Amino acid sequence: MTNPGSASRILVIEDDPAIMFGLKDNLEMAGYKVRTAIEGELGVQLARDERPDLIILDIMLPGLNGFEICRELREDGFDMPIVMLTALGQEADVVRGLNLGADDYLTKPFSINVLLARVRNFLRRYRQAELEIVSFGSMELNRTSKELLRDGRVIELTPKEFGLLDYLLQNCGRALTRDQILNAVWGSDLVVTQRSVDRCVTSLRSKIEEKPNQPKLLKTVQKIGYRFDDEERSR
Repeated sequence: MTNPGSASRILVIEDDPAIMFGLKDNLEMAGYKVRTAIEGELGVQLARDERPDLIILDIMLPGLNGFEICRELREDGFDMPIVMLTALGQEADVVRGLNLGADDYLTKPFSINVLLARVRNFLRRYRQAELEIVSFGSMELNRTSKELLRDGRVIELTPKEFGLLDYLLQNCGRALTRDQILNAVWGSDLVVTQRSVDRCVTSLRSKIEEKPNQPKLLKTVQKIGYRFDDEERSR
């Protein structure tokens, strides 16, 4: 289980020395304990031996690449957040990484402040899926009664809207592809497409967002899918 806070351990797997040392310095200045690896096999070994709270993982690495590392760790049952680093314009790589179990991605060049914010949010939000009642904003999702409440009043949701919101909250802060959402919420339903996800997102936004056309919670990740963000829960 991830332990947010200054003692959290982060593993950086990156073969570019400038990026690797820059990440290490900034993460340590923020109070994290940092280990580094410049090639894939060492990165996997450190992840298995030390079980870090979060991994920052480059895709292009000597030896095992980021995709292979992510796949191996997930198949072995490691569930710490993994943030992938990818080159500009590699949307297909992003989707592949997310489908293999990565939690989010950053496109190079990236802002160190954005990365630190992502790290902080993941370490605080992770494992919230275990809660029976999840609060966000002025709302509460009750997984036992299958109800969404705003200030004590029930907001009517369809079964698919409830399933979508529940899945998003389980993965709060994580970029999700449409295929991931389809598999988790629609399952084996045959007559569904990625447009089904988009329509359900639009409908759900109309019920949980103050301004559905300017969503602050259920955000679109361009060319990828969606992410649920709740700034109040990340503080």
